[in-house]
Amino acid sequence: MLSRAAESLYWIGRYLERAESVARLVDVNLHLTLDSATDIGDQWEPLIDTVGSRKLFAARYPTPTRDSVMRFLTFDAENPDSIMACVHRARENARCVRDTISSEMWEQANRFYTFLCDAMGSDYALINSFDFYTEVKMAARLFDGLTDATMSHGDAWCFLRLGTMIERADTTSRILDVKYFMLLPTWLGVGGAVDTIQWAALLKSASAMEMYRKHYKSITPAKVADFLTLNTEFPRAVCFCLGQAAMVLGRLCESAPGSTPSEPEIRLRALVHELSSLRIENIIEQGLHEFLDRLQQKLNGFHAAVTAMFFPQCSTEQAENPTCVQ
Repeated sequence: MLSRAAESLYWIGRYLERAESVARLVDVNLHLTLDSATDIGDQWEPLIDTVGSRKLFAARYPTPTRDSVMRFLTFDAENPDSIMACVHRARENARCVRDTISSEMWEQANRFYTFLCDAMGSDYALINSFDFYTEVKMAARLFDGLTDATMSHGDAWCFLRLGTMIERADTTSRILDVKYFMLLPTWLGVGGAVDTIQWAALLKSASAMEMYRKHYKSITPAKVADFLTLNTEFPRAVCFCLGQAAMVLGRLCESAPGSTPSEPEIRLRALVHELSSLRIENIIEQGLHEFLDRLQQKLNGFHAAVTAMFFPQCSTEQAENPTCVQ
């Protein structure tokens, strides 16, 4: 298929997954501030670190309050990782491949964007925050479900799925990295009530609390890190996401020219093999932050390799003729 269409599909997957992840982070933080009877300190500034936008936020807002962080992460058009910005670009990419995706997917992309525009023009998101972020998450999940149910699972579906899985793996690693770095050195009362609340919030940020409880009886930093990185069955664990990405990439590369493994295949196979051979004790010993930092660098390298192999023309012409919205 055309590289422009392939790139648009890849970014649809990434942007909608990113929008849902941001909604989940804010929603969990809202519940955390309500549910905790203990003073657990500032919980809004770390959200800026999770999405990697501290400098941009500091340039636009004086302090990281509840309202300023929510506005920055939800509606701020200058923030490329805000929910509104992600959904807008996903919709524009969907428009570019309107003849490739199903009518149901296109209609859902429009409904999602219209819902956000209506909310931005009112105080709905601030007054009814819990309902609003629940609707955002459900809108993203509905698009994902429609993709699986109404789109042929050929190359186009594979590119969309590849973008979703890579974004999800990256998001999970960032959530774990920021929260682990923030919590472990700060809270000395490991195993106490505050500690458990914080690690439970981390699991909820990845929609992992219920499935985690089916594997472990207690919440500890090592067990949480193990579940979110090395579990091969949970859909948001890094290892599961990369396994799914490897599967769809293998299908895409079957029809690609050349008999030798491509650069993206080599990178992804090496990463999946590395994760499958590790135990959480090995990761903790070498340093979880350092491990996750290297993992994110490898994911960035894989993304660059995918771009170079599958859509080099689109990336080269992006500045002059922006067909794929990045």
